[in-house]
Order: sequence, then C-alpha cells, then structure tokens
Amino acid sequence: MPHRTTRTHVVGPRGRGTHRLVADAVRAAQPGDTVVVAPGRYEEALELARRIVLVAEQGPGTVVLAAPPGGAPALAVLGPDCLLRGLELEGADPGDPAVTVAAGAGLVLDHCTVTGGRIEVRGPEGAEPGDFREGEEGTSAVLLRDCRLTGARHAALRLSGGARVRIESTTVADIDGVGAVLAGTARLDVTGLRLESTTGSGIRLRGRSRLRMTDSRLTSPGRAGLLLEDTAHALVTTTRIETPGTAGLHLGGESHADLTDSRVLRPAASALVLQDAARLTADGCTVTAPGANGLLATGTARAGLTDCRLEDCGFSAVHLADRAEASFTDCRVRRGAEHGFHVAGSAGLALTDSTVSGITLTGVAVTDEARATVTGCRIDSAHTGVSVASPAGSRIDSSTVVGAARAGLEVSSGGRAVLTGNRVTGAGAAGLLFDAGSEATVEGGSVEGGSGSGVVVWTGARPVISGLRIDGTGRNGVYFAEGAGGLLTSCDLVGTRLPALHLAAGAAPRLRRCRVLDCPAPFGGDGSAAPVLEQCDLDGAPLAFVGALHPPAAPVGPGAPGAPALPGAPLVPLPPGVGAGAPLPPAAAPAELPTAEPEEEHLDDLLAELATLVGLERVKHDVHSMVKLMQAVRLREEAGLPAPPLSRHLVFAGNPGTGKTTVARLYGRLLKALGLLRRGHLVEVDRSALVGEYVGHTGPRTAAAFNRALGGVLFIDEAYSLAPESGGHDFGQEAVATLVKLMEDHRDDVVVIAAGYPADMARFIGSNPGLSSRFTRTLLFEDYSAADLVAIVEHQAREHRYELTGPARLRLLRHFETLPRGAGFGNGRSARQTFQEMTERQAQRMAEAVTPTPDQLSTLEPADLPAPALG
Repeated sequence: MPHRTTRTHVVGPRGRGTHRLVADAVRAAQPGDTVVVAPGRYEEALELARRIVLVAEQGPGTVVLAAPPGGAPALAVLGPDCLLRGLELEGADPGDPAVTVAAGAGLVLDHCTVTGGRIEVRGPEGAEPGDFREGEEGTSAVLLRDCRLTGARHAALRLSGGARVRIESTTVADIDGVGAVLAGTARLDVTGLRLESTTGSGIRLRGRSRLRMTDSRLTSPGRAGLLLEDTAHALVTTTRIETPGTAGLHLGGESHADLTDSRVLRPAASALVLQDAARLTADGCTVTAPGANGLLATGTARAGLTDCRLEDCGFSAVHLADRAEASFTDCRVRRGAEHGFHVAGSAGLALTDSTVSGITLTGVAVTDEARATVTGCRIDSAHTGVSVASPAGSRIDSSTVVGAARAGLEVSSGGRAVLTGNRVTGAGAAGLLFDAGSEATVEGGSVEGGSGSGVVVWTGARPVISGLRIDGTGRNGVYFAEGAGGLLTSCDLVGTRLPALHLAAGAAPRLRRCRVLDCPAPFGGDGSAAPVLEQCDLDGAPLAFVGALHPPAAPVGPGAPGAPALPGAPLVPLPPGVGAGAPLPPAAAPAELPTAEPEEEHLDDLLAELATLVGLERVKHDVHSMVKLMQAVRLREEAGLPAPPLSRHLVFAGNPGTGKTTVARLYGRLLKALGLLRRGHLVEVDRSALVGEYVGHTGPRTAAAFNRALGGVLFIDEAYSLAPESGGHDFGQEAVATLVKLMEDHRDDVVVIAAGYPADMARFIGSNPGLSSRFTRTLLFEDYSAADLVAIVEHQAREHRYELTGPARLRLLRHFETLPRGAGFGNGRSARQTFQEMTERQAQRMAEAVTPTPDQLSTLEPADLPAPALG
C-alpha cells in the first residue's frame, strides 16, 4: 500500500480552505494529519478518535477551546496518540471534567492550559500497577509537558483503572480540592511538578496506585502534601513539601512510601504520619518546624530513616505508639518543644549513630510497654538524656549524654534497662538516676563533671553496676537514698566534691573491688547504713566501713549540699489518654527533693523596679492600685476579718512588644512578696503548649502546663487563639474548659494572665462563662510612643556600654516618629531590633577606621541609624 501523505487543516474565522469550527477540521482529518487553529475562542466539545495533531497557530495563550454548557468536556480523547500543543482547554463547570481520556486512548498535552475543570484519565480495569525499577522510563497513556492546570473543583487530575500518566515541568494551582487523585492500579510519573494552593491534599493515592515524583515542589496544600491509602506506593526524590495544612506525608492502610533527598517544611501538624500497617523509608531527608511531631507512627506502622534531619518540632520530634516500629541511623534531631523521641504503647525504637540536641524535655523517653535500643548516639542539652520507664527492656550502648539539665540516663519506677559503655558529662543533678522499682544493669562507661551526683539510687532500687568511672562530680560519687542498695563492682570514684558515697539510713549496697581516689571522704550520710565492702581501697589503702561515717562537707538533708538537687521529677509512664508530646506529670516523693528557696524580695524594691519600666504609665498605676488592695486584704485576714472578694487573674490587652510578659513576671514576684503566692515564678505558654492534635491529648497537656505554674503565674500568650472566630469543634474549647476547672480547684495557688490583641481578648473572655467570671480586670498596654522607643534603645545601649550622641538621639526620635506602625511593627521589639542594627552598622564603620579609640568604639552616631532615618 502506498504511503499516505499527511495533510494540514486550518481553522479560522474566514478564508478559502479554512474550517470555521475545530470539530469540522477534526472530522476531516485523517490519522497523522495536523489541525492548525487560528487565535480565538471556540466554544466546542471536541472528540478525538484518531491520531491527529492539534496546534495553536500563534502559540500558547492564543486559542481557547471552551466546553459549551451541558456537561460535555471541552476535549474527549477516544483514540491513541493525539497531540495538542499551545491550546487552552476550558471546562463548563469546575466540578466536571474539562478533558477526558478513555481507556486505551492516548494524549500528549504540550504547553497547554486546562482551566475550570479536571483532566480525567481512565485506564483498562484489571491492569497491574507495575513496580518502580531503577532506570525504568515508564509508559504513558497521557503526557503533560509544560502545562498548567488551574481552577478545578474536587481534583485537577483524576486517574482510575490502569491509567498511565506522565507529567513534566507542569504547574497545578488554585484547586478547590485535591491536586491529583489516583485510584485502582493507576500510575503517575512526575518530574518538575509545581503544585500550589489546593484546599485538599496535594496528591492522594488509593487502591494499588503508584506515584513516582522527582524534582517537584508542593506548596500550601490545604491538607496533606501526599496522602496514601490502601496499598498505594510512592517513590519520591528531591521534592519539597512546604506549609501543608496538616501532614507533609500521611500514610494509612498498607501503603508504602520511599523518600530520598526530600524536605517537608513547616507543616501545620505532624510532618510524617504513619497509621495502620503503613511503611516508610527515608534517606537524606529533612523535616523543619512542624506544628506537631516530626514523625508520628501508630498501629503496626514501620519506618526506617537514614541520614535524616528533624528540626524545631512543636511536639516530640518522633512519637511512636501502639505497636509501631522505627529505626533511625545517622540522623539528627535538633531543637524541639518536647521530647526528641517518645516511645509509648508497645512500640519499638532502634536509634543508631544519631544526634539529639536542644530538646526541652527528654532526648529519648521510653514509656508504657515500649522498648528502645540506643547505640552510638549523642544527646546534648536536653532536660534528661534518656529515660526508661518501661519494663519491656531497653538498651543504651556506647552513647554520650552532654549537659543534661537534670539526669543523663534515668531508669524510672518499673523501668528495665541495660546501660553499656556510655559517657555522661556535665549533668545538672545526676549522671545516672535509678528510681524505686527500677531494674538496671550498668556495664562500663563513665560519669564526668556536672553539678550533681554521679549516680543516684532511690529507695528500694538495686542497680547492678560494673566498671563505671565517676570523675569530678559536683556532689557525691554515688548517692544511696534510704533503704537503697545494689551491687557495684570494679568501679572508680575519683575527685568528687562531696564524699564519694552518700549512704542514707538503711542503705545497704555491696561494693566489690571499687576504688575511691582524691575524694574529701569515702562516706557521708547516716550511721545506720549497712554497706558491704569487698576488696575496696581508698587512695591505695584498704577501704573499711566501721559504722561511723565521715561527715560530709555540709549537713546532709533535703536541699543540703550532700543531697542531690533534682529539679522536677523523673519521667513516669503516661496515664491513659495522654497523647504524643504531652508534658509528663510530676512524680511523687522520694524522687523530688526540695531545692533552696530563692532569696526573698522586698515589696518596695519590686515597686521601684516597676517604676523604672519605660512608658506603661497606665499599667503601672493599675498595678499599684492592685497592690494596695491586696495589702488591705492581707491586713484584714491577719486581723481575723473576712476578706473581700478578689480575683487576681488578669487580662493583658495590647499589641506585641508592649511589655506584657515583663509585667507578668514582675506581678508574680509582687504577689510572692505580699505572701499571696508561694513561688511567684512565671510559666509562659501559648496555644501549642495547651492544645493537642488528637482526641484525649489536650486535657493532659493543659493540666501539665497549669501544674508547672502552681505557686506562681501562668501566662497565656495569644489566649484568643483558644477560641477561634470560626467556632465549630476545636480542641481549644477543651483547653479553656480544663483551665476553668483548674482555676477553681487551685484558686489560691495560681494566677492566670491571658494576653493578646485588645480587639480579640473580649471575644476570648466571652467564649466561656467561667472565663468572664474569673477575669474581671483588664490591663491595657498601649503602644510605645516614639520617645518611649528612644528610651528603650538608650537602656539597651547602657546595658551594652554604648552611648548615643545628641544628634543620634534626635535622628532616632525622628526615625520612630516616621516608622510605619502596621502589622509588622513590634513596639519594644522594634526598638531592640533598631539598636541591634545600629551596633552592626557601627561595627562596619569601625572596621574601616584605622585605629578607633575606645570612645569611638562605644559611641553611636547618626550614621549608625537604619537607612530610612537618614533620608
């Protein structure tokens, strides 16, 4: 058969040989022909049943093919190998398809736009999804290259059956729904996708669908960036998921995802969520600033992370619950509001060659019936390094804990752990802490430095310790509480500040082949202790216990130098209902020892300190009035007269940077000086510290924050966020209800200050009758005047040994007078930022001077002010 010559068909408004309608040209075209469309808008519903090429004559943006009313798509593809280039396809209804591709058909969209409707691709039913293999190119029934999909409702792209679609360098934006939905055995291969602003998830996979995505960016999806269900599988490489409305990646069912060199940035909830029997592997990935957990795994989910980073998490960086299992190798967890790793339920953690630093609570917390193996890790600057409160059995091997504020390694009541070859340095209260009812074995390792004792053994604890070196601790080498015991074999106690061994009444440890070197005394404590010593020595001589202890450097007792000062309480198992990341409730004595009370402050000194605050004249007057009222109340109580009704709870209404936190802290100290609060300390929280992500999480979180404030002031910043304007179901309502009850139960032992924007605080107080009856006084913090801001800068300058010249002061006043006071204006914060910028500009100026004098180095000139002030 002779080869047929392909033809070109022209569509335009007029001219010989020109079709008026695109459909006419398509009907006239034979397989392989090209249809060229002149600029214009064509309201037609096309059907392509043959292999043809449809091209915009003058390129993208010049031809619109719009579906007529009635529900038909702008383009229906029924045959194979159709190509459209440079056309805009417009649907009649955003909720309907603008383009449909039938099973067995094929389509290439090149530099096309699809708006006002979705692309719907149906594949053959029963087709297998296929596996991802290295180097596989994949086959596509549909190819989108350099396209834009926008304005659809429900979904921009929907794949079903065995559909095969490939996307290259394409944008999906402004979708009222999901960016792409895959179902059945559909498969989507993506390179260079830019997905922006969907109200639903970015991409949703169901059934046995498959996604392979490379070099893409998903920005601001309203829900999860990627949502996988059933047995779906995603292979994601060098992709960024930014500011999703919920999770960055959410896996459920038996779905599976592989992430490589990808990032999840600032998700509103947890970054990586695994439920049911989902599986995740991640290599070289980064999670930054999630609103909740970095990784949350429940059910029987499995996760394996290698060379990953989890930073600035709002809750615990990793929370494992139920029977979830996770392994982390060569990973780094930095900065977090709660735990680094929280392993609860019957979950399991394997943490290897990883770093945990800057964590507010515990580096690794193991509770309930969970278990953990920590090998070759470093935990730096946490409240507690590792805490094991689970009887399931955990191992901590060859790891280092540096600068723990409380304890380096802790085995809490009911916990069971083996600690091998670990190093603890600089612990604040105890290098190793063994609570009553714990079961612990220590093999080798060291405890060095720190302000507390090397090892603390509470009443009833019986650890087995061998080969441990305790060197240069700020208190005792080993502190045995009343009735404590245990076995120490081949241990060295060197250079402790207090006696090497503190033995409280009834303590009965056994020591074998232990050495005490360069310590002020071998024993301190109570003469009724009954240690057993076998082949031990003191500075080279035999060590014997004769019943009379060498006295410690100071009397031993609660809060005395011989006793370990443990701030707070050990980690204990969470009660039922407490969810991921909840601050842990305090434990009962004996784990908590009293610490030295702060020095008493005089009321007159505190009022003088209040007077020195810049501006705030109205607030100062109100505080003085309240102080006088409270003095009168106290005098009446001392005279045996009934006290008048008085609510100490306050609303601080003002814009950011107006000194609300500073005054709140001073208010607590004033109440302590008046004898109306025990401690007067300030605990500052916001919505994220009170409201949980899960059912049953909020109440315990709120109660824990409230308990930390007992005896002092609970300061709730942006309190109005607990009662959002949208109303509806919100966990903030539960936090408010919990607060109201706790304020009633502890009305004499805590003061609550709710702070926020003036316009929002009235709505917050009115959101719950219990709030309006307890917050009866509002202090209004007015914005600082320009002169006040100058005074704040001068105060900062004096603190840092700088001085403003007269001209600089005048220019600074002009700067603040002309500074816009919009949403970004920070009052006192703006003044401090200005001072910082001035010092930086002055440093640059001094770097150019040959030999600046000391006066020049400490003088701020007009040239050092921010540039707008010099115009």
